[in-house]
Amino acid sequence: MTFTKRLSFLLSFILPILVVVAEWVGGLTYLLVPITVFVFLPLLDFVLGKDNSNPDESNFLKLQNDFYFRFLTQVWAYLQLAFVIWSVYRIAVYPHSLVEFILFAISVGIVTGGIGITVGHELGHKNMRYEQFLAKMIYMTVCYMHFFIEHNRGHHTNVSTPNDPASSKKNQSFYQFYLQTVFGAYQSAWELETKRLKKLGLSSLHYRNEMIWYLVVTILFLTLMVGFGSMYSFNVIRWDILGFLLLQSLIAFSLLELTNYIEHYGLKRKEIGNGKFEKVLPIHSWNQNYFVSNAFLFHLQRHSDHHANAGRRYQVLRHFEEAPQLPFGYELMILIALFPPLWFQMMNPILESWELKNPLKH
Repeated sequence: MTFTKRLSFLLSFILPILVVVAEWVGGLTYLLVPITVFVFLPLLDFVLGKDNSNPDESNFLKLQNDFYFRFLTQVWAYLQLAFVIWSVYRIAVYPHSLVEFILFAISVGIVTGGIGITVGHELGHKNMRYEQFLAKMIYMTVCYMHFFIEHNRGHHTNVSTPNDPASSKKNQSFYQFYLQTVFGAYQSAWELETKRLKKLGLSSLHYRNEMIWYLVVTILFLTLMVGFGSMYSFNVIRWDILGFLLLQSLIAFSLLELTNYIEHYGLKRKEIGNGKFEKVLPIHSWNQNYFVSNAFLFHLQRHSDHHANAGRRYQVLRHFEEAPQLPFGYELMILIALFPPLWFQMMNPILESWELKNPLKH
């Protein structure tokens, strides 16, 4: 891997710095964050183009175990926790207009969701308990801890099948999908935990139910943050801090679900009988390789290889030419997904063309 590409994964760390600058200046400066993500990054994608290179197989193990890449994701978890606590402090101590309050929460949510949940997703797939703990800590800050269970044990098993609430269907708008995935994934996480506990001969209400603990931990975190902020107001309960945290969480997990919508739109695994489906292959996820947005999102857009090989670390994920390819990076695709007629007009022909060229692969 080139030195330039190694450094490119630092790109995401610019985002929280922009939020700090915007909070210091105030006003409409917060718009720097969404403009950077949804305008500047796509422009850089077009300017710098794609990176279809794959890691050298002879160097795979060395690159997979390179501490530098692991350090970037692990340090982000602590950065995110500190970042959220800092944002609570700013809301508690400094006056914000209603517009500033909303824009600040949106900016924080773009960081904690757009980057934070992406990092949590990376850490959550690793078999080290320490990294799994860091993933859960990230999810705690955005009130979405059940994602750890449902994504790893549900989505990766049922992806691109009717059984997966996080896989979008052809002609399903994002808004229809949003209700399906937000509520369906939470229900699925409970069912997965209930099934796990049943095998152990335990009730779903047993104290070992992780979903119960996730709820307790999230409530405790929110309570501590409100208490922390209230200390600066002579112990007057600051409900606005709770509102701020919930708003940034809403932005964060909505970005996650927009990404889920994009990653598997219209793709289907073949049913081989008795409710069983073919093995998950790279063709069951949309792929994209724009250099800038891929570095910004820790190679999340190489989603085909991730689903085929979930244990691979982000730096060694490969490009698969045979996988269906998105026309743009995630940032621009997210904006398009918000307008269903535009999304269908763009994506349905691409999906249908890919299916025609690959009649045995869908």
